[in-house]
Amino acid sequence: MTEDTNTKGIRLADKERTKCEVWTRVMGYHRPISSFNIGKKGEVAERIYFKEEKCPGSYERPCR
Repeated sequence: MTEDTNTKGIRLADKERTKCEVWTRVMGYHRPISSFNIGKKGEVAERIYFKEEKCPGSYERPCR
């Protein structure tokens, strides 16, 4: 059993936690990652995610 403390100081055991299911868009529709085969799970693990930043000073035009 693992216990963890969140930012509010509440301790939860693993059995008290809610399972989080991650979905992704593949081939035009959304599917849970838990239903993928081993090859597709490996492909998802290798994905590189990016964060798009706002252009300083203006939100109306994109950064160049």
